[in-house]
Amino acid sequence: MPIGNTLGLPRGARAERLAPFVLVAPAVLIIVALRLWPLVLGVNFSFTGDGERNGTPVGLDNYAELLADPLFRTALGNVGLLVLLLPVAVAIPGLLATFIYLRVPGHRFFRSVYFFPAVLSPVIVGAIFNLMLGYDGPLNTALTLIGLGPIDWLGDPGLAKFTVIGVHVWATFGMALVVFLAGFSTLDAALLDAAKIDGASLPRIIWHVIIPGLSRTIQFVVVTTMIGMLTSMFGLLYIMTSGGPEGSTYLPEFYVWMQQGQMNRPALASAASTVLFLIMLVVGIAQVALLRRAGSED
Repeated sequence: MPIGNTLGLPRGARAERLAPFVLVAPAVLIIVALRLWPLVLGVNFSFTGDGERNGTPVGLDNYAELLADPLFRTALGNVGLLVLLLPVAVAIPGLLATFIYLRVPGHRFFRSVYFFPAVLSPVIVGAIFNLMLGYDGPLNTALTLIGLGPIDWLGDPGLAKFTVIGVHVWATFGMALVVFLAGFSTLDAALLDAAKIDGASLPRIIWHVIIPGLSRTIQFVVVTTMIGMLTSMFGLLYIMTSGGPEGSTYLPEFYVWMQQGQMNRPALASAASTVLFLIMLVVGIAQVALLRRAGSED
């Protein structure tokens, strides 16, 4: 019932109708004040100039400069790579959560081990893997002993981006694992038992029972994982590669920091932030739409 129609109700009923709106109001005000309003200001600031043109309206000049910047184009290309690798980043915690749910031997131990990296700071994770993946590090030493030779994990432009993404997935999949385990608590165990009695193999159980039953959980993990990959890799990038080699590991958030913190170009950084927001919005909506369509077909 609309709020205006509550005026004709008894006082107690009117208060009951208004209670949800009163309870939600503080959260809505916080979101508007701390999220939406700064977003609007940032978008507006992206249409102004830097330096001598500070505060002067410049139209789409900042966006045109972004598209002409090879580093920003590289960052956008790496966003495309993240989208392509997203199924892997979601499948890893999903499969591990499945094994834990099916109570493989040592499942309690594995649950703790898998979640442990999620509590580590990205700076710590980056420092650890810098030591492990260094050209003279222990991993290359082991590879040399078996005749595979040293690999420049962080110095090869074609390999460094995959290395950083792999480390990020390792460091963050524990949280997605917990979400999947929570989703399993809503799964109908009778369907799993029926599938086992019918002799269904594990891949068939996963494809025909678990994935349809966890469709909403998968949607949530896909969207949050993608957002995390786009907005939470700065610490690893800064420690492991600092955007190098040759700018090959740039992502939009690292580009924003470089323009704002190093180049003192806040308007251009605001334009890059706006582009990043639009990318997350479009990718998130597209992913949810695809997952809903797949769920309805099942």
